[in-house]
Amino acid sequence: MINKTFQGNLQVREFETREEMGTDAAQAVTATIKELLKEKEYVNMVFASAPSQNEFLAGLVNAEDVDWSRVVAFHMDEYIGLPSGHPQTFANFLRKKLFDQLPIHKFHYIDGNADDATAESERYGQLLIDNPIDIVCMGIGENNHIAFNEPHIADFKDPELVKIVDLDGKSRQQQVNDGCFPSIEKVPTHALTLTIPALTAAKYIYCIVPGKNKAKAVHHTLNEEISPRYPSTVLRTHPDAILFLDKDSASAL
Repeated sequence: MINKTFQGNLQVREFETREEMGTDAAQAVTATIKELLKEKEYVNMVFASAPSQNEFLAGLVNAEDVDWSRVVAFHMDEYIGLPSGHPQTFANFLRKKLFDQLPIHKFHYIDGNADDATAESERYGQLLIDNPIDIVCMGIGENNHIAFNEPHIADFKDPELVKIVDLDGKSRQQQVNDGCFPSIEKVPTHALTLTIPALTAAKYIYCIVPGKNKAKAVHHTLNEEISPRYPSTVLRTHPDAILFLDKDSASAL
């Protein structure tokens, strides 16, 4: 670890490489899982689906002595309209990177092809009510979105837990930059997302943000006024959140 600081309530850990960052984040998360399982039958977790999470997810797969059979998983967003077998659905990303390799108890996936997206939002929101989230593992978008709470629609007091959103052009371009789609025309325009209150209700938040293209977003997260204009600034208000950076993502600090 290069550095550990605090900005508001938010602990910030900076590492030399993505690999060191991902390993430390995985160790922190698995330690929390083990502690929670001493008190609870199941641990409820939300995961992000993005290449920025690759090193962290690999660390989870390689973790030892974790009873994954007592982990219930959720994901934080899903495109609307991509075929269920499409490799770029967020559910498929997590299955490939994580759940096909770990014997988790259950993965509750958001159905981006539901006939009624509003009803699907309500169904998934009820699952979150029935299974209060213990741990959120997330990233930050290039425009400071968390999940798909874009700056133009982010609401720190959102009355919904899951909602339909239209995607900012910067977010759609990020999917191209990350190599997920060949062109912005191929990126869906709408998604279902957990809202900011749904994410921040978790007892613990672990935010993994590597890469040079996230440096400006990291700077804004830690230095701008806490407001929906920069949705990720809300992390500075959470009582138990850690931001994991590599040298590149910390380069604008």
